[in-house]
Amino acid sequence: MKKILLSIAVVAAVVGGIFACGEQAKWNREERQAMRNILRDYRKMVYLNNLTEAEYMLFTDSVLASIEEEYPVYTTFVEMPGLNDTVQVYVVTTIVEQLNADASNMRHLYPYRDLVAANILPDGLSRAQQNAFYQCFANSVDDTYATPAQLVNAILADTVQTSQIARIQSNCANDLFGWVVEIIEVD
Repeated sequence: MKKILLSIAVVAAVVGGIFACGEQAKWNREERQAMRNILRDYRKMVYLNNLTEAEYMLFTDSVLASIEEEYPVYTTFVEMPGLNDTVQVYVVTTIVEQLNADASNMRHLYPYRDLVAANILPDGLSRAQQNAFYQCFANSVDDTYATPAQLVNAILADTVQTSQIARIQSNCANDLFGWVVEIIEVD
């Protein structure tokens, strides 16, 4: 009888130890909040600064889940050299994954207000008209760029009004609303 009780105690201790170690590997609420605070610094990125608070919270949750999966022990993660570079890689990877999943997220890279300021779209479009434009834009982007890497390179190289992306935007505006956007180069 003593052997059975001793065996049960040993098994309980081992199982308890396994669960205790498993719990230590999970990040707690304070650790997740500390990482969200680090991610706040990335809010100024073009894609991220146009997200609503709810969209941004979903974005940070996605980044946090990826980081926590790869680095289950928080203290190990925050003490590693190059922490900021690692976080930046996860942020950019998540943005590319979101663009790859649905190119209509282009509205975050090219917000309606910015397109109005650039004279691509007129002010006062309804939400349905904006959605039609972004759907056309997303389809054209998907047809033009075979991979997310090509799209990211095009966005990074997009420094002039006569860029391929600006032409895609102008073509969609013309196709949907029957107007022609003229780009006048000034010397």
